[in-house]
Amino acid sequence: MHATQHLIEIAAGKKDGIGGLVDGISPNWDVFGEVGDKAKIIVGVIMAGAILFLLGSAVIGAVHIRVGNQQHNTMETKKGQTMVASSLLGLFTVASMATLFTIVYGFGI
Repeated sequence: MHATQHLIEIAAGKKDGIGGLVDGISPNWDVFGEVGDKAKIIVGVIMAGAILFLLGSAVIGAVHIRVGNQQHNTMETKKGQTMVASSLLGLFTVASMATLFTIVYGFGI
């Protein structure tokens, strides 16, 4: 048995195998599980749109960095760095919203 396979079995639990590890990664709605299926789909579509917008903004920021470096324009480079950093921070926030809502709800109880 390879060492990586052994580590995966330890992380996933021997009886569940890799399915337990994959199920642990998928989002769990916990207290928001009573929300209807249509509402979950709408929230998913909105989050996907926000993620696409933020990825596009990061790409535009990378273009600003590239153009600024080619033209030796530090203002353009700084603008691109700010765009990339803020887009990636927003992307992380949107991607972890379900977890953040669950934590905030748990603190409220």
